[in-house]
Amino acid sequence: MAPSAHLRRSGLIAVALSSLFLLSACTPPGGAAEDFPGRPVPEEATAVDVEAGPDEASVGGSEEEEAEEAVDPMEPNDEPIVVWWADGGQLALTISGSSTCPVVGNEIRVLEPAGEGNRVAISLVEYPENQVCTMDFVPHTTLFWTPYDVTTTEPLFVEVMDTEVEVPVK
Repeated sequence: MAPSAHLRRSGLIAVALSSLFLLSACTPPGGAAEDFPGRPVPEEATAVDVEAGPDEASVGGSEEEEAEEAVDPMEPNDEPIVVWWADGGQLALTISGSSTCPVVGNEIRVLEPAGEGNRVAISLVEYPENQVCTMDFVPHTTLFWTPYDVTTTEPLFVEVMDTEVEVPVK
């Protein structure tokens, strides 16, 4: 074999291996995909005409819709909120806490795969005891890739902060 062909083949193998390494480093298994202050904007949110008068605006709905909206999802809440995101490709965890020491999801792990319970646990970032935090109360969201071992076709149970949250079927 000619030396140039051997070098070319070795170079291609090196590029392939380094690409594989870089791609695997981008999304660590179970690690958070993204986190940000506030709540995620609903994917199917509809625009509201704020200039429309009360007679022109569509207000209200069924009693069931009003009961579900009794807790304003945009207000800080003591309980963690978990919803399917990106058509079930991700899970969004929102927890309210200090803006300088936000409650951030760290890792997601499957406790029971689909068909056997469909249950995951999310651990949180821990701050040092001497960390100074503001006394405000604001929401913070962490997005996780949905683990392969769970499904959106049955309820998902999420254990976080000594609480169990049920995420309904997508």
